[in-house]
Amino acid sequence: MSMKNTLSFIWEVMKIVLVALAIVIPIRYFLFQPFLVSGQSMEPNFENGDYLIVDELSYRMREPKRGEVIVFKAPPEASAASVRFIKRIIGLPGETVEIKDGKVMIIKENTEILDESQYLPEGLETLAGSMGDKKVTIPENEFFVLGDNRSLSSDSRSWGLLPRKNIIGRVYVRIWPFTAFAKVAAPAY
Repeated sequence: MSMKNTLSFIWEVMKIVLVALAIVIPIRYFLFQPFLVSGQSMEPNFENGDYLIVDELSYRMREPKRGEVIVFKAPPEASAASVRFIKRIIGLPGETVEIKDGKVMIIKENTEILDESQYLPEGLETLAGSMGDKKVTIPENEFFVLGDNRSLSSDSRSWGLLPRKNIIGRVYVRIWPFTAFAKVAAPAY
C-alpha cells in the first residue's frame, strides 16, 4: 500500500469518526443519558445495577407529572450532594403532601389518599421518619419525591423538597438486565 493510499484511508476513517461523534454527542448530552441504578431505594421496581436511559427532552416541553420516575442532581441537603438520585415524583407545586398513619395524602382542593398500588407492594407503609407525621406545602418549581423502597430511601422526607432545576430527566426505558427490558411509564391515578 502506498503512502498516498494509507493517508487516504486514515482520512476516511477520521471523517467517519467525526460524523459519528457529531451525531452521538448531542444525543448523549441534550436528549438521552444513561443512568446506572446504585442502591436499594427504588426496589422492587428498579434494582441495584439496572441500566436505564433518561429522557432529558420531555421536561423542556412540559412539566413533570406525579408518579414519574426521575433522575436528578441531589440537593445540597442530601448527604451525597454530588451524586445523581432516582426517585418517584409524589407531590407537585401548589399541593400539600401529608404523611400520616403510614399513608401518603395529597391535599390541593380536597384531601386524597394517594393510590400507590401500581408500583408499591401491598401492605407497604410510608413512615415519615423519626420526626413523626409530616406535612409539607410545595412552592412553585419544587417537588416532593420518594423512593419506592420507603424504608431504605433518602428522599424528601429527610432532605426536603427537590428544586425543579435539579431534575435531569425522566426514566424512559430500562435496557439492562435485558430480561427486564421495558419502557417506564407513569402510573395512572
